[in-house]
Amino acid sequence: MSHQIAITLPDGSTREYDAGVTGLDVAASIGRGLAKAALAVTIDGEQADLSRPIGHDASVAIITGSTDDGRELLRHSTSHVMAQAVFDLFPGAKYAIGPSIADGFYYDFELPGGAHFTDDDLERIEARMRELVKADQRFERAEYGPEEGKALFGDQPYKLEIIHRAAFGDVSEEEAGDVSGSTVSVYRNVDVDGNETYVDLCRGPHVPSTGKLGAFKLMKVAGAYWRGDEKRPMLQRIYGTAWESKAALEEHLHRLAEAERRDHRKLGNELDLFSFPEELGGGLAVWHPKGAAVRRILEDFARDEHDAGGYQLVFTPHLAKSVLWETSGHLGFYADGMYPPMELDNGSYYPKPMNCPFHIMIFKSHMRSYRELPLRIFELGTVYRYERSGTLHGLFRIRGFTQDDSHIFCTREQVGGELASLLQFVLRILRTFGFEDFEAQLATRPAEKSVGADEDWELATEALTAAIDASGLPYTIDEGGGAFYGPKIDVKVRDAIGRVWQLSTIQVDFQMGKRFEIEYVGADNERHPPIMIHRALFGSVERFFGILVEHYAGAFPLWLAPVQVTVLPVADRHHAYAARLVDRLKGEGYRAELVDASNDTLGARVRHAKMQKVPYVLVVGDDDADNGTVGVNRRGSDDPERGVPVDSFIAHLAGEIVERV
Repeated sequence: MSHQIAITLPDGSTREYDAGVTGLDVAASIGRGLAKAALAVTIDGEQADLSRPIGHDASVAIITGSTDDGRELLRHSTSHVMAQAVFDLFPGAKYAIGPSIADGFYYDFELPGGAHFTDDDLERIEARMRELVKADQRFERAEYGPEEGKALFGDQPYKLEIIHRAAFGDVSEEEAGDVSGSTVSVYRNVDVDGNETYVDLCRGPHVPSTGKLGAFKLMKVAGAYWRGDEKRPMLQRIYGTAWESKAALEEHLHRLAEAERRDHRKLGNELDLFSFPEELGGGLAVWHPKGAAVRRILEDFARDEHDAGGYQLVFTPHLAKSVLWETSGHLGFYADGMYPPMELDNGSYYPKPMNCPFHIMIFKSHMRSYRELPLRIFELGTVYRYERSGTLHGLFRIRGFTQDDSHIFCTREQVGGELASLLQFVLRILRTFGFEDFEAQLATRPAEKSVGADEDWELATEALTAAIDASGLPYTIDEGGGAFYGPKIDVKVRDAIGRVWQLSTIQVDFQMGKRFEIEYVGADNERHPPIMIHRALFGSVERFFGILVEHYAGAFPLWLAPVQVTVLPVADRHHAYAARLVDRLKGEGYRAELVDASNDTLGARVRHAKMQKVPYVLVVGDDDADNGTVGVNRRGSDDPERGVPVDSFIAHLAGEIVERV
C-alpha cells in the first residue's frame, strides 16, 4: 500500500497525495484547465516530464506554455518534430544537435551527397511537421548504457561522437544532460499504434505529445561548423521559432519585421552614419560625419555627466608590454580574446583588451591617502578584442571599440555607498535616452578560472546584492557568470519593440589591485589594499550607438540628431532668406543645413529630408521672407504649421533640447 507524500505548491499551500503521483495528476487535482495547459513539471526546482512519478515530499510547479520555461519546452520539442520531418523527407540524413534558443530553436543536419536545403524544402518540412503534430505522437523517455546508446545511434556519427566524448566529460552546454559517463538519455516519438517513429539523444523534459505543440514557423537555413570548429564538417542549420499560440507567433513575427526595419546596419547606410570597408578588415568601422556628430554628442554628454559626478578624466595608450597583462591576469585568463603581440626591441606589446590595468597604474603613480578615496577615474578608452569572424555583427560585435570605462578605488567601508549611488547614476543616465524598463542580473563566482579568497568573493557578492536590493531593480542570479576577478551586476534595458539589451556593468574587484600591489595609507597610518569597482555605463560607445539607432528607428531625438533642422527655400528667390536663417541657427548652436531649390522639386526635397529622419524641416517662401516666419514640418506629423515666427521656433528648439525629449 502506497504511503502519503506532501506536495507544496507555488502559492505555499500543501496537499497530500499517494506516493507515485505524477505532475499531470497534481495538475488535474487543481483544475481541468491547468491539466489541459500543462506541458511539464518542476520537482524541487528540477524540470521533469508530466508522467514522472513523485515518490517523496516535494515542491512542485506545473509548467504551461505561457511561461518562459513552457516556451523553451515547446521549442525544444518542436525541434525534435522538425528533425523527424527532415528524416521522413530526406532519407539518409545525419543529425547533430537541436537546442532551443532565445525565441526559437535550431537543428543541424548533414544531407546525403552534401546537398543543401532550399526555401521550398523549408515549406515541405513545415508541412510535414504539421502532419506530425496532428498525429499527436507521444514523447517517451528511456535511458541506456553507453554501449547500448552507441548501438542505437550506430549510423549517426555526430550522436556517436557526443556519446564517446561524454565518457571523458567533454560535452558542450547544449549536449550536457543528454549523456554522462554511464548514462545515455533518449526520447522516442510513438504513434497511436505504439510504433516508434523517431528517436533522439536528449535530456528532456518534453511536452507529453506532439499535439501539445503550439504555433511554429521555420525561418531560415544557415551553415554551421560542427562544434563551431572551422576544421570540422559544415552542417546545414535550420532555424525556427515556436510559441504557445498563433497570436503569440504573429506578434513575434511582427517584432522581427520591425527589428529588420530598424536594423542599425541598414539604417547606418541609409542615414550615412558609418560603414565597414572591406579594406579595413572585419569588425572595424569608420564613422561618417553624421554618425561622428552623434557620437561626439554622446561622448561629450558622458564626459560632462562624469565630471559633475566627481570623476576625473584620464587618457591611456592603446597598447602595453606583456608584463602588464601578465600581472593583471589577462594573458592567463583572456589570451584567446587578445590580438597577438608585436615583438619590438625591448619586449612584446599587446593592443589593450581592457583599460583597467592602465587606471591602476595611475592610482599607483604615488602613495595615496584614505582622504583621496573614493578616487573615481573615467576614460573613453578604445580597446581591441579578437572576435571570430562568424560572430561579428555590425556595431554590436566589433573588434575595435571604445568603452566608457570607470574605475573607482575605495575603502571597504565605502563600497556599499559607492555601489548604491553608482546604480542610481547609471539609471539616471539611461533614462535620459528614453529607457524606462530595467532589469538586472547578478553574476557570481565562476566554478573554474577565478582568483582570490572565498571571503573576498563573499564580501563582494554581498555588497553588490545589497546595492541592487536598495535600487529596487528586479534581478536574477547568474550562478558562476562573474569574471575571473570578481562578481558583477549587469543592467539590462527593454527597447521600443520589447527587446532586452545588456548595457551597464558594475563589478566589485578585490583581486586586481592586489596583483599590482597597490595600497593607500589609512587613518590608522597603516597601508591597505583598496577595493576596485569596474563600471562601463554604455558598455561600449559603438554598441550603445547601434542600440540607440534601433531603439529610435534612426529617428534620433532633437538633442542627438546629426541634423536638427533642414531649411528648404521654395524657389531660388528665397535662397538668401533661407541662408540667413541657417546662419542664425548655426550661430545659436543648432545643427542646420540648407538644401538649395535648384537641387530638386520642393516635394522631392521634403521627402528626402523626411527619409533622413530630420526632426524639423522648415519650408520658406514669399510670406516667410516678408514676415520673418517659417513653415514647420515636424517629424512624424502630417500637419505642418505655417507662419511660425522664427524667434518662437528657436525658443521651442531650446526648450526641447534642454528637456532632452
